[in-house]
Amino acid sequence: MYGDLKNKVALVTGSGKKTGIGYAIAEKLAASGCHIVIADLGAKKNYDCDVVTGTLDEMEQIKQELEKAYGIEVLCVNLDVTDADSTKKMAAKIQDQFGRVDILCNNAGASFGVPNGVHTYDEAAWVKTVDVNLHGVFRVSQAIVPLMQEKGGSIINTASRAGKVPPLFNGAYAVSKAAVIMLTKVMAKELAGLKIKVNAVCPGQIMTDLEKWRFGLEAQFFNTTVEQRQMEMCATIPMGRIGTPKEVADLVAYLASDQSSYITGQALNVCGGQLMEL
Repeated sequence: MYGDLKNKVALVTGSGKKTGIGYAIAEKLAASGCHIVIADLGAKKNYDCDVVTGTLDEMEQIKQELEKAYGIEVLCVNLDVTDADSTKKMAAKIQDQFGRVDILCNNAGASFGVPNGVHTYDEAAWVKTVDVNLHGVFRVSQAIVPLMQEKGGSIINTASRAGKVPPLFNGAYAVSKAAVIMLTKVMAKELAGLKIKVNAVCPGQIMTDLEKWRFGLEAQFFNTTVEQRQMEMCATIPMGRIGTPKEVADLVAYLASDQSSYITGQALNVCGGQLMEL
């Protein structure tokens, strides 16, 4: 645990369902004493994707459980990162309740239109993926940075190993996550003077709903089983296993804390050695 996180205010987007990285981050920060803003879509939009977002009921349940377990304050906000008005309304609610944000975790993300090669990708699905993953980070950051300016803070963007090494037939996701890494670097330079550090985490294979969905799609595409696809993936990971959301959350908490006070503009891998860089 990091003692300096106690009583800080942390906003975690895409944190409204317990099976995701966002919830693991929210719980880790709550356990460290942070007050939490749970932000998620709240209701399924007309997205051609089997991976669902957290519902308002789930978000309220998370709120009650975190408050009871850790003695902190939790605000639930219905957020659509593709809608600038939605991000502004969220910022206003946070301002009213907490008056500031110390930690922003831009975790909301999605993938639409897969599997497809670039030459067969549906344009609307491509644009929608980029809008959620890249422009969503921009919109939320633009709305929240004014709430961080007085005291500074930490922004952690969820990118992906896919932003460094392209996966098959998931080009929009890979391109959008690569752009998130560059956006992280841009923000780190521009916000350093406000004492706001900005970093990205790049998860590899992490067992979430999105990962299970991906294994299912790949099993169909390669005419094999989900179990076989997982075994084949694990063979590419030196540590020989799929990671957990908690292992990503542990890194996020470190980046949010004062222990990482001289780290900014970095894109750190959480991948069991699957990707190693100089």
